[in-house]
Amino acid sequence: MIPLLQSADPFPPVETALRRPNGLLCAGADLSPDRLLAAYRRGIFPWYSEGEPILWWSPDPRMVLLPEEVKISRSLMKALRRGAYEVRLDTAFAEVIRACAGPRRDQDGTWITPEMQQAYVRLHEMGHAHSVETWIDGTLAGGLYGIALGRAFYGESMFSRLTDASKIALVHLARYLERLGFAVIDCQMKTAHLASLGAREIRRSELARGLAVWTNDGRGPGQWPAEDAKELFGAP
Repeated sequence: MIPLLQSADPFPPVETALRRPNGLLCAGADLSPDRLLAAYRRGIFPWYSEGEPILWWSPDPRMVLLPEEVKISRSLMKALRRGAYEVRLDTAFAEVIRACAGPRRDQDGTWITPEMQQAYVRLHEMGHAHSVETWIDGTLAGGLYGIALGRAFYGESMFSRLTDASKIALVHLARYLERLGFAVIDCQMKTAHLASLGAREIRRSELARGLAVWTNDGRGPGQWPAEDAKELFGAP
């Protein structure tokens, strides 16, 4: 059994999370900004389907990507060199999260429920959640969104309408975070796709030790300036 949290209840220690399913820690509470930020600082994130209670997770091991370790395949490098795209920061957050919530060939439903979308749009308005967007011919072709706390970025989801559009956004995110001195991109769950881009698994305890430092260091909340994208991404 896992604890069922009320609104005022703190999270239990991540070490008490179940092994099967890996990382299930507790259920309940809410998606308020304070609750979500407290979760991310501890390496906890919400993941559940519509109609279920809010489920909170902290898997062990944990998939992470160090900004300086992103891998670029030959085909992706060609796309980057062609430069037939524009990367923007924080200009279409709501559209990005809606696209991430859209139907996918390999999934029956989505965990990015309307409730989740509203919660993360609120975090975006507060300067904690950000989007990186790939625009091609004036149209949003792909992108990703996540949470930034101090020098830690928590990747939530990505989408692609055209080949490599989400990968282009991820590569530019890594470049941007490396420039800002970020320590880690938390990818949460292991996937072959993330591994191909340079992500790897580490122990949950190692991540937790790092987050205790990284989330209290670096840049505070705020929208990512549009001029940062022009300065960093103008020439791929």
